[in-house]
Amino acid sequence: MKPFALTLSLIASAIATPAMAATTLNVFTAGDDNMVEYINEFLAPRFEAMHPDVSVRAMGTGPGDAGSQAIYETLSAQRDKETWGVDVAVIHQRMAGQMVEEGLLSTYTGALETGDLVSADSARNALGVDVEGYVMPMFQSQIAIAYNPALLEQPPESYAALADWVEENPDQFGYNGITGGMAGVGFVFGWMYAFTDMADTLQNGPWEEGASEHWTTALDQLRTFNQHVTLTPGNAGTMDAMNRGEIAMGPVWMDMYYTWMTDGRLNPDFRLLLLEPGMPGQPMYYAIPERAEHAELAAEFIALATSPEVQAEGIVGTFNWFPGIDAEHVRSELSDEQWAQLYADVSPETLAERGRSMPQADYFRAILEAYESHVSR
Repeated sequence: MKPFALTLSLIASAIATPAMAATTLNVFTAGDDNMVEYINEFLAPRFEAMHPDVSVRAMGTGPGDAGSQAIYETLSAQRDKETWGVDVAVIHQRMAGQMVEEGLLSTYTGALETGDLVSADSARNALGVDVEGYVMPMFQSQIAIAYNPALLEQPPESYAALADWVEENPDQFGYNGITGGMAGVGFVFGWMYAFTDMADTLQNGPWEEGASEHWTTALDQLRTFNQHVTLTPGNAGTMDAMNRGEIAMGPVWMDMYYTWMTDGRLNPDFRLLLLEPGMPGQPMYYAIPERAEHAELAAEFIALATSPEVQAEGIVGTFNWFPGIDAEHVRSELSDEQWAQLYADVSPETLAERGRSMPQADYFRAILEAYESHVSR
């Protein structure tokens, strides 16, 4: 996308001699501190160099779904105002559907220059809600199984095989159940996809009253499974336990895994795999509120942020996330080394085949409640 190619001299000039910005583009982002850092330190200088009269201001609203909830509450409180004080919202999948259904987001991706660079279902479906046209994936996160080849040469590659393996290798699999991080929660969701006959319904709806009554067998199997595993304090705890050799494998967020690997905090010999029939992941979305004051600028900002160059340099190169747009459009912007590192163990084809969405919102809550009452008791 050559329109977005900026010379270093142009960026340096814009930073060195800043003009008095006439317009402030307000970007509210859920997520950890690195989300604000990415917008302020990576995206903002590039966008401001293209628009010298614009200043980008990022506002972090907090990690996890609570951060997206805060953005929802901010927009909801402004319903009666002519314009709203949020131009770009960066939100989780779980809240996006509700915001679309309540008319808080505008449709914009059809006219976006980069809108046709993403074909993933997650660009159209947010936990069972049709969000096509309202959201553009910022990046994709994926849960996978990290394992230590020194402790197991042939790891189990399906949920069914894993269930058998833990009985023969007690305490060698570790995860955090549904506390301390979403990697463990996602592992549980994948278990439900594998051991119920409701995988498609759990992901896409519709909601069925009394559905949990059909989950008894799967939950009984999971309770038995937990008797043979090591329960860790969280996602980081799982990787720490692997580093110490206390466990041989466990679920991780792939971007966190790659970041630890790049930082030298993880054994470089560890590997990744996606269990059959699939494991969940989720994107973060760029969205434009229905009454954003600077909607046109917001769309230009998102087009820059989802261009192949920026996705390659920022999303992949800086933060070790999977690109939000289709990988094929980013390939030419990455070195062979970067591409090999990102997809060394889990290829784009495997991601397409085994990368699943999180459950539809009602099932999301119901599965967690069922785990608490049936498995954790």
